[in-house]
Amino acid sequence: MHRKEKTENLKNNIKYLIKSRGETQLSLCNSIGLTRTTIYNILEGKVVNVQQSTIRKISDFFGVSYKEIESVDFQEKEIIENSFSMQGNMNPSAVPIIKESLLIQSLEKRIGELATLHPLTYYFGIACNLIGVLLENEISGANEPGDLLIIKKGGSNNDREKLMYDKTTKKLFITSESFFDSDVVCAVGEVIEERFNG
Repeated sequence: MHRKEKTENLKNNIKYLIKSRGETQLSLCNSIGLTRTTIYNILEGKVVNVQQSTIRKISDFFGVSYKEIESVDFQEKEIIENSFSMQGNMNPSAVPIIKESLLIQSLEKRIGELATLHPLTYYFGIACNLIGVLLENEISGANEPGDLLIIKKGGSNNDREKLMYDKTTKKLFITSESFFDSDVVCAVGEVIEERFNG
C-alpha cells in the first residue's frame, strides 16, 4: 500500500473514530498529549509521513489495531460487522483492570501500555480510552471492595457520574459535579459501567 493511501486511510479513520465514539479533536488531543495543530494537519492531509509514535497514541486511545488504522476502512468494517451481528455489537474493547492501590500512578500511562501490564476484561459498546478500576475499599453508599468500575479516562463536563480521587484522604469517591478544585481532587474519569462483586 502506498504511503499516500495509508495517510488517506489514517485521516478518514481518525475522522470516523472521533465522530462515532463521541469524541472531539480537542478531547483526543488532551487525552493523548498531542497538539491540535498536529491533529489538524493530519486531518487536512498536510502531513504525508505521520510519526509512528503519533499513530500508536491515536490507535491506543481508540482501542483499535495499530496496523489496521492505516490499512482498513473502519467505517466500512463496522457497518459490515454490525449488519452480521444479531446484537449490532462491534468487537468488544479490551479494558485493563487496575487495582485501586495502583490507580493514581497508572493514570499517566497509555491504555496500550496498561493493557500489557494488567489483567484484561472486555466492554461491549461504543467507548474508548477505558480502564477498569478494581475497588479495594468501599465507596460509601455506592460500591464495595471487589466491585469493578469501567471508567472512561479523563475529565468530562457533563452531569454523568465521575470517579474522583481525593488527594487529602487518598480515597476514591463518585460525584456528578462538573466543577472541582484540581488541587484537592483528581478526576479519574466517567463511570461507564459498574460490575458488582458476587
